[in-house]
Amino acid sequence: MLELNLPNKLTLLRIFLIPLLLVFLITPSMISCIIAAIIFGLAAATDWLDGHLARVTNQVTLLGKLLDPVADKLLVMAALLPLVELDRVAAWIVVIIIGREFAVSGLRIIASAYGVNIAAGDLGKYKMAAEIVAILFLILDFNIIFHYLGQVSIWVAMFLSVISGVGYFFDFWNNLDPKKIEEMD
Repeated sequence: MLELNLPNKLTLLRIFLIPLLLVFLITPSMISCIIAAIIFGLAAATDWLDGHLARVTNQVTLLGKLLDPVADKLLVMAALLPLVELDRVAAWIVVIIIGREFAVSGLRIIASAYGVNIAAGDLGKYKMAAEIVAILFLILDFNIIFHYLGQVSIWVAMFLSVISGVGYFFDFWNNLDPKKIEEMD
């Protein structure tokens, strides 16, 4: 049975906030941008809060482990794609960030088949923080300061995406047991 404890409910809330975020993100007005930034900030805060609550209350569940990274990726993609359409971020930067997410997710599935667990590392957490900051500034891109901060921070997020992604692949190869590969092949 799937356990819907408070951390899992917060993860689901993050997913349910995405359509609301999109409505305000694509509505062309300053107040809509502010509301979209508040919604995105609230959704991003649930990312930290759900994990923190799950750990301190010992409510870590399989559902949470599976759903949390999906919710993170959906939130980031749902914010970045309209920002491309609004010409606030270059499409190729978004492709690199999203491509890294798919590559690391695929790697985790392959690693799991070989009995290797690839946990989120510090660089991956810094990457997520940089993405959140960048997206907030890009949503609020109605003055030159926010525009500049958004552009700088999205480059930082992209750089951390690439570096952390490469790190996950190195971790995988360094923790792969050649005997397990022979057994599975």
